[in-house]
Amino acid sequence: MGSAFWELWEAGWPAAILRGASVTLAIGLCSICLGIVIGTIGGLVKWARLFPFTLAIDGYTTLIRGVPELLVIYLLFFSSAEFVSQVTAAFGYGGADDSAYGFVVGTVAIGVISGAYSVEVVRGALVAVPRGHIEAGRALGLSRGRIFRRIIAPQMLRLAVPGMNNIWQSTMKDTALISVVGLQELMRISSIGAGSTRQPLLFYAVAAVVYLGITIVSQIVFGVIERILNKSNRAG
Repeated sequence: MGSAFWELWEAGWPAAILRGASVTLAIGLCSICLGIVIGTIGGLVKWARLFPFTLAIDGYTTLIRGVPELLVIYLLFFSSAEFVSQVTAAFGYGGADDSAYGFVVGTVAIGVISGAYSVEVVRGALVAVPRGHIEAGRALGLSRGRIFRRIIAPQMLRLAVPGMNNIWQSTMKDTALISVVGLQELMRISSIGAGSTRQPLLFYAVAAVVYLGITIVSQIVFGVIERILNKSNRAG
């Protein structure tokens, strides 16, 4: 057992696992940021009922939530491959860098997916803000901008955090799907290691522990954020 461990260590698999985990985390963070931007814009549009943009947002959320995540990744990957090749060829390059291309496609795909779910989280948080608070702001003569900044946005943020926590956890699990485009993230590295060393249980167990570790740390971070927002809301 000890000799097998040292063989894996000398072969560089622990370092490869850490690199894969860092890529997974980077994709997750970039994707959730993109998803939050999309979700915030879409949620505000639906909350304000800005026709016909509301129809476009409804179509987007229905399409993305109705299609498997893996299929969304495939569609984005293969639909953009030829375009990227043409652009790089126009600049005198033979083709796109596989790792960079996979990272961009993966980030956009997971971001678009998380954005579709974030739309409803943001809209639900906006709807949950008591109308009486908004009416009180109007009675005080506050402008629409100040009402949104001082009354609506802080409460919306506090109400949206639990839902965003769930979306973040789902986003981290969805990053495992990016392995299908060849990007060497945690799941891809684990699969390669399992095949080359013929120790699938070990590598997939390590991957599970890493994913679980990210989840636990994320839960702690979101818990701290939620407590801070709740405390500031009570103070306000």
